Amino acid sequence: MSNLSVVPAVRNLKNAASGNFFLIAGPCAIESEEMALHIAEKLREITYELKIPYIFKGSYRKANRSSIHSFTGIGDEKALKILRKVSETFDLPVTTDIHRDEEAAMAAEYVDILQIPAFLCRQTSLIQAAAETGKVVNIKKGQFMSPESMFHAVSKVRECGNEKVMLTERGTTFGYQDLVVDYRGIPVMQAFGVPVIMDCTHSLQQPNQPSGVTGGKPGLISTIAKAAIAVGADGLFIETHPDPSQALSDGANMLPLDQMSTLLKKLVNIRQAILP
Repeated sequence: MSNLSVVPAVRNLKNAASGNFFLIAGPCAIESEEMALHIAEKLREITYELKIPYIFKGSYRKANRSSIHSFTGIGDEKALKILRKVSETFDLPVTTDIHRDEEAAMAAEYVDILQIPAFLCRQTSLIQAAAETGKVVNIKKGQFMSPESMFHAVSKVRECGNEKVMLTERGTTFGYQDLVVDYRGIPVMQAFGVPVIMDCTHSLQQPNQPSGVTGGKPGLISTIAKAAIAVGADGLFIETHPDPSQALSDGANMLPLDQMSTLLKKLVNIRQAILP
């Protein structure tokens, strides 16, 4: 079984003993302070009512873009300060992804969890830099990696003296421009003694489209989420936006914000049904 002590170890994480899954959710990228605060306020309200431990997510910079013309951010310091304002305003833990070693210490001043992107999950120095901050490190499983091989990524964090590590499943490459989720990987990775999260949005990506804009299948987010909870995932990762069609990054993969409440209520019912 996974080590869920990581979850309440995250600063101010509410409802950690509720028996529910925890939720990491927010926009793909920080677009503005107003948008971030609006999403955080709505999700905090929903998750508080449903007793779901909640972590706000937003990328302060997008480095892995299909096209050189794609949106990358509003400025590192500006976006990181917005993440901190979300945290302070709503008393929420926050997370963001990092891409280079030197970003770890910088981002750690503003957030509670450092996320390692899937395509960098083998980048030893990056994982070590994140681990050495003492923050929780959430490593996304590469689309090209087996669940079993993620043991080595976990070990890199632990060998830095940091036991606060989580893994996120985000699908496996299936052909050139599609992904498939093998749910057997969730218990495999939980056996490493870490919480395992299902990324319900990026697992539905259709990357590297000829247009240069990543595609997706948001209509299947609820399917991915329900199956993940049914097989015992510890947490869910869902990107959301008030109007995905207007999002500056990954709009094709995000769940509309007004659909989150209905979905989370269904997921709580599934969770209660499978509890021993």
